Amino acid sequence: ALDIYAKVEDLLGVYEVAPKLYAHYLLFLNSYSFKSMLDVGCGSGIFLHQMHNALDIKSVEGIDLSSVMVEKTKSLGYEANCLRVEDVNKKFDVATAVFDMVKYLNEESLKSFFNGIRNILNDDGIFLCDINTLYAFKDIAVGTYIVEDSTRFVSIDSEFNGNVYSSEFTLFEQQDDLYLKSQDTIEQYYYSIEDIVNLSGLKLIYNSKVNLYDLDDYDKEFLVLQK
Repeated sequence: ALDIYAKVEDLLGVYEVAPKLYAHYLLFLNSYSFKSMLDVGCGSGIFLHQMHNALDIKSVEGIDLSSVMVEKTKSLGYEANCLRVEDVNKKFDVATAVFDMVKYLNEESLKSFFNGIRNILNDDGIFLCDINTLYAFKDIAVGTYIVEDSTRFVSIDSEFNGNVYSSEFTLFEQQDDLYLKSQDTIEQYYYSIEDIVNLSGLKLIYNSKVNLYDLDDYDKEFLVLQK
Protein backbone atom coordinates (compact mmCIF):
# COMPACT_ATOMS: atom_id res chain seq x y z
CA ALA A 1 0.00 0.00 0.00
CA LEU A 2 2.84 2.42 0.81
CA ASP A 3 4.40 1.74 -2.59
CA ILE A 4 1.11 2.70 -4.27
CA TYR A 5 1.11 5.93 -2.28
CA ALA A 6 4.71 6.55 -3.29
CA LYS A 7 3.74 6.34 -6.95
CA VAL A 8 1.07 9.04 -6.66
CA GLU A 9 2.31 11.31 -3.85
CA ASP A 10 3.04 14.11 -6.31
CA LEU A 11 -0.63 14.12 -7.39
CA LEU A 12 -2.06 14.53 -3.89
CA GLY A 13 -1.16 18.15 -3.08
CA VAL A 14 1.45 17.16 -0.52
CA TYR A 15 4.28 19.09 -2.17
CA GLU A 16 2.18 22.26 -2.31
CA VAL A 17 1.58 22.45 1.47
CA ALA A 18 4.90 20.92 2.54
CA PRO A 19 6.79 24.25 2.90
CA LYS A 20 4.30 25.50 5.50
CA LEU A 21 4.73 22.34 7.57
CA TYR A 22 8.50 22.14 7.09
CA ALA A 23 8.81 25.69 8.44
CA HIS A 24 7.76 24.49 11.91
CA TYR A 25 10.57 21.92 11.91
CA LEU A 26 13.12 24.36 10.52
CA LEU A 27 12.34 27.12 13.01
CA PHE A 28 12.73 24.78 15.97
CA LEU A 29 15.83 22.96 14.69
CA ASN A 30 17.48 26.28 13.86
CA SER A 31 17.48 27.04 17.60
CA TYR A 32 18.83 23.62 18.60
CA SER A 33 22.47 22.55 18.46
CA PHE A 34 22.94 19.08 16.97
CA LYS A 35 25.15 17.12 14.57
CA SER A 36 23.13 14.13 13.39
CA MET A 37 19.56 13.48 12.27
CA LEU A 38 17.51 10.46 11.20
CA ASP A 39 14.31 11.07 9.24
CA VAL A 40 11.94 8.17 9.93
CA GLY A 41 9.55 7.60 7.05
CA CYS A 42 11.79 9.73 4.86
CA GLY A 43 9.58 9.41 1.78
CA SER A 44 11.06 10.95 -1.31
CA GLY A 45 13.82 12.64 0.70
CA ILE A 46 12.66 16.21 0.09
CA PHE A 47 12.35 17.08 3.79
CA LEU A 48 15.75 15.54 4.53
CA HIS A 49 17.30 17.48 1.66
CA GLN A 50 15.80 20.81 2.72
CA MET A 51 16.79 20.46 6.38
CA HIS A 52 20.31 19.40 5.42
CA ASN A 53 20.78 22.35 3.11
CA ALA A 54 19.23 24.93 5.44
CA LEU A 55 20.98 23.80 8.63
CA ASP A 56 24.20 22.28 7.27
CA ILE A 57 23.74 19.16 9.41
CA LYS A 58 26.89 17.06 9.58
CA SER A 59 25.17 13.66 9.29
CA VAL A 60 21.69 12.93 7.91
CA GLU A 61 20.06 9.61 7.06
CA GLY A 62 16.60 8.34 6.20
CA ILE A 63 14.61 5.16 6.62
CA ASP A 64 11.29 4.15 5.08
CA LEU A 65 9.26 0.97 4.73
CA SER A 66 8.66 1.70 1.04
CA SER A 67 11.51 0.59 -1.21
CA VAL A 68 10.23 3.02 -3.85
CA MET A 69 10.67 5.93 -1.45
CA VAL A 70 14.10 4.74 -0.28
CA GLU A 71 15.34 4.77 -3.86
CA LYS A 72 14.02 8.32 -4.32
CA THR A 73 15.92 9.48 -1.23
CA LYS A 74 19.08 7.74 -2.40
CA SER A 75 18.77 9.50 -5.76
CA LEU A 76 19.24 12.80 -3.90
CA GLY A 77 22.56 11.55 -2.58
CA TYR A 78 21.57 10.58 0.97
CA GLU A 79 22.03 7.34 2.85
CA ALA A 80 18.65 5.63 3.15
CA ASN A 81 17.53 2.16 4.09
CA CYS A 82 14.33 0.15 3.93
CA LEU A 83 13.91 -0.86 7.58
CA ARG A 84 12.04 -0.12 10.80
CA VAL A 85 13.40 2.29 13.39
CA GLU A 86 13.52 -0.67 15.81
CA ASP A 87 16.23 -2.20 13.59
CA VAL A 88 18.47 0.88 13.41
CA ASN A 89 21.76 0.35 15.27
CA LYS A 90 23.13 3.91 15.24
CA LYS A 91 22.66 6.89 17.57
CA PHE A 92 21.38 10.33 16.56
CA ASP A 93 20.87 13.71 18.20
CA VAL A 94 17.57 14.27 16.37
CA ALA A 95 14.90 12.01 14.88
CA THR A 96 11.97 13.26 12.81
CA ALA A 97 8.72 11.77 11.50
CA VAL A 98 7.00 14.16 9.11
CA PHE A 99 3.46 14.32 7.69
CA ASP A 100 1.68 12.33 10.39
CA MET A 101 3.94 9.29 9.99
CA VAL A 102 3.35 8.05 13.56
CA LYS A 103 -0.38 7.69 12.96
CA TYR A 104 0.15 4.92 10.43
CA LEU A 105 0.91 2.67 13.41
CA ASN A 106 -1.61 0.92 15.63
CA GLU A 107 -1.07 1.17 19.38
CA GLU A 108 1.06 -1.97 19.68
CA SER A 109 3.23 -0.97 16.73
CA LEU A 110 3.51 2.59 18.04
CA LYS A 111 4.83 1.35 21.38
CA SER A 112 7.47 -0.67 19.54
CA PHE A 113 8.23 2.34 17.33
CA PHE A 114 8.87 4.56 20.34
CA ASN A 115 11.09 1.90 21.91
CA GLY A 116 13.14 2.21 18.74
CA ILE A 117 13.14 6.00 18.92
CA ARG A 118 14.39 5.99 22.51
CA ASN A 119 17.11 3.50 21.61
CA ILE A 120 18.48 5.53 18.69
CA LEU A 121 18.41 8.92 20.42
CA ASN A 122 21.46 10.18 22.26
CA ASP A 123 20.95 11.42 25.82
CA ASP A 124 18.76 14.56 25.74
CA GLY A 125 18.11 13.88 22.04
CA ILE A 126 14.84 15.09 20.57
CA PHE A 127 12.08 13.61 18.44
CA LEU A 128 9.99 15.90 16.24
CA CYS A 129 6.71 14.91 14.61
CA ASP A 130 3.34 16.23 13.52
CA ILE A 131 -0.01 14.55 14.08
CA ASN A 132 -3.39 15.04 12.44
CA THR A 133 -6.13 16.44 14.62
CA LEU A 134 -9.55 14.86 15.00
CA TYR A 135 -10.87 17.68 12.82
CA ALA A 136 -8.48 16.67 10.04
CA PHE A 137 -9.65 13.06 10.11
CA LYS A 138 -13.39 13.64 10.50
CA ASP A 139 -14.06 16.85 8.60
CA ILE A 140 -11.32 17.25 5.99
CA ALA A 141 -10.14 13.85 4.82
CA VAL A 142 -13.32 11.75 4.63
CA GLY A 143 -14.80 11.13 1.18
CA THR A 144 -13.65 10.33 -2.35
CA TYR A 145 -10.72 12.01 -4.08
CA ILE A 146 -9.96 11.42 -7.75
CA VAL A 147 -6.96 12.80 -9.65
CA GLU A 148 -5.10 11.92 -12.83
CA ASP A 149 -2.36 12.95 -15.21
CA SER A 150 -1.34 11.71 -18.66
CA THR A 151 -0.22 8.24 -17.44
CA ARG A 152 -1.92 7.73 -14.04
CA PHE A 153 -5.42 7.69 -12.61
CA VAL A 154 -5.97 7.31 -8.87
CA SER A 155 -9.11 7.14 -6.77
CA ILE A 156 -8.97 7.35 -2.95
CA ASP A 157 -12.04 6.42 -0.91
CA SER A 158 -11.69 7.35 2.77
CA GLU A 159 -13.76 6.88 5.91
CA PHE A 160 -13.27 7.40 9.64
CA ASN A 161 -14.78 4.94 12.14
CA GLY A 162 -13.95 4.85 15.83
CA ASN A 163 -10.35 6.01 15.85
CA VAL A 164 -9.39 4.42 12.52
CA TYR A 165 -9.08 6.32 9.24
CA SER A 166 -9.07 4.01 6.20
CA SER A 167 -8.11 5.01 2.66
CA GLU A 168 -8.60 2.60 -0.23
CA PHE A 169 -6.25 3.47 -3.09
CA THR A 170 -7.06 2.35 -6.64
CA LEU A 171 -4.35 3.20 -9.15
CA PHE A 172 -4.28 2.70 -12.92
CA GLU A 173 -0.83 3.13 -14.54
CA GLN A 174 -0.40 3.25 -18.29
CA GLN A 175 1.96 0.67 -19.76
CA ASP A 176 2.09 0.94 -23.54
CA ASP A 177 -1.52 0.49 -24.71
CA LEU A 178 -2.72 -1.09 -21.46
CA TYR A 179 -3.33 0.06 -17.87
CA LEU A 180 -2.00 -1.81 -14.83
CA LYS A 181 -4.38 -1.73 -11.84
CA SER A 182 -3.12 -1.67 -8.25
CA GLN A 183 -5.35 -1.55 -5.20
CA ASP A 184 -4.74 -1.55 -1.45
CA THR A 185 -5.82 0.11 1.79
CA ILE A 186 -3.83 2.33 4.12
CA GLU A 187 -4.99 2.80 7.70
CA GLN A 188 -4.20 5.60 10.12
CA TYR A 189 -5.10 5.89 13.79
CA TYR A 190 -6.16 8.94 15.75
CA TYR A 191 -4.08 9.73 18.85
CA SER A 192 -4.27 12.80 21.06
CA ILE A 193 -1.15 14.62 22.22
CA GLU A 194 -1.56 12.95 25.61
CA ASP A 195 -1.68 9.53 23.93
CA ILE A 196 1.55 10.24 22.05
CA VAL A 197 3.36 11.45 25.16
CA ASN A 198 2.22 8.46 27.24
CA LEU A 199 3.12 5.92 24.56
CA SER A 200 6.47 7.52 23.75
CA GLY A 201 8.06 7.49 27.20
CA LEU A 202 9.51 10.89 26.24
CA LYS A 203 8.97 14.38 27.66
CA LEU A 204 6.96 16.93 25.71
CA ILE A 205 9.01 20.13 25.55
CA TYR A 206 7.19 22.05 22.80
CA ASN A 207 4.03 21.93 20.71
CA SER A 208 2.23 24.26 18.33
CA LYS A 209 -0.88 24.27 16.15
CA VAL A 210 -0.61 23.98 12.36
CA ASN A 211 -3.23 25.03 9.81
CA LEU A 212 -1.98 23.79 6.45
CA TYR A 213 -5.11 24.39 4.41
CA ASP A 214 -6.36 27.72 5.85
CA LEU A 215 -9.65 26.17 6.93
CA ASP A 216 -11.89 26.84 9.94
CA ASP A 217 -9.71 24.99 12.42
CA TYR A 218 -6.15 23.72 12.65
CA ASP A 219 -5.48 20.29 11.16
CA LYS A 220 -2.16 19.33 12.76
CA GLU A 221 -0.17 19.57 15.97
CA PHE A 222 3.62 19.94 15.82
CA LEU A 223 5.33 18.15 18.71
CA VAL A 224 8.86 18.06 20.11
CA LEU A 225 9.69 15.36 22.65
CA GLN A 226 12.95 14.82 24.48
CA LYS A 227 14.64 11.69 25.82
